[in-house]
Amino acid sequence: MQTRGAIVRQAPGKYEVVDLEVDDPRENEVQVQMVASGLCHSDDHVATGDIPVGVYPFAGGHEGAGIVTKAGVNTKGLKEGDHVVFSFLPACGHCRWCASGMQNLCDLGAGLLAGSRWGDPTDFRLKLADGGQPVGQMCGISTFLQTTTVSADSAVKVPDDIPLDKACLVGCGVGTGWGSAVNSAQVQPGHTVIVMGIGGIGINAVQGAAHAGASNVIAVDPVAFKREKAQELGATHAVENMDEATELAKQFTNGQGADSAIVTVGVTKPEHVAQAFGAIRKAGTCVVTGLGDISEVGLPIAISELTLFQKRLQGAMFGASNPNWDILRQLQLYREGVLKLDELVTKTYSLDEIGQGYQDMHDGKNIRGVIVY
Repeated sequence: MQTRGAIVRQAPGKYEVVDLEVDDPRENEVQVQMVASGLCHSDDHVATGDIPVGVYPFAGGHEGAGIVTKAGVNTKGLKEGDHVVFSFLPACGHCRWCASGMQNLCDLGAGLLAGSRWGDPTDFRLKLADGGQPVGQMCGISTFLQTTTVSADSAVKVPDDIPLDKACLVGCGVGTGWGSAVNSAQVQPGHTVIVMGIGGIGINAVQGAAHAGASNVIAVDPVAFKREKAQELGATHAVENMDEATELAKQFTNGQGADSAIVTVGVTKPEHVAQAFGAIRKAGTCVVTGLGDISEVGLPIAISELTLFQKRLQGAMFGASNPNWDILRQLQLYREGVLKLDELVTKTYSLDEIGQGYQDMHDGKNIRGVIVY
């Protein structure tokens, strides 16, 4: 069928909205009419070239929710009319990682940026309506489309009564930030936690640290609006830079430093990681969640400090979440008023306003912008 969606034709480039043809669902696939999609920084990294992809043109978007309109066979129980949230990381359910409770590391993730169907680099679900050129699909889902066809491994059925323009956020930003604190940093009651960078990911690391019982949650961002928002959603303190955050953490811990520091900077650089690493105590944890230029190599940290202080440097992919469980439990927390989702959405946009949405993100105006279809 024909649909419209936002693509980049090259990198560096900008998203443009074009007419597309999308395949009907095959076995283990569903077609979904999108209701909402978050404007995540990772899709901007694709446009800038920080994250190279397998093919151009490439349709963006990986944080979304919608309603199933068609279902193939063997779709894990998904059927027409079901409300779904996409997990940007598919979960096959039977590889080593899924079977051992680490769905975020599912082997299917190897194809996230290839743009094609899993396992076949020549088979694409999308093509340009004008000329039939194949179009890559971000994370196998491309939520910047009015209608998309995806693997059932990428969709999680959710209750019908939860608004999908809020539920879409748990498909990436909420789980990534919340899990970075709860799962990866292993925040405990009484801890002192630094969250570096308060965007769509960092604000949820703040929520996660607060939910886990941290006594001190120090949010760090140069933008005053973001510092204010962090304090509304669980931060006990908010400062402009890491020097202030590190000094505060030492004051709270008799000079030892933070129990953990979580790096959620929109364009993460090696020096950001070094600052966070230097702010934690002996046996503390520095969690690196943010992305930048993925070809950049090297961290300016002292090996002796890593070894002799027994510090832990921990990467976090989707906040070490198990999508089929964590998406649903986070929505239950939202239902109970514990996890805030409505407050994360600063502004909504139409698909045609996607360029403005990303400009607002760069200008520091949004915690999360959301496209509503």
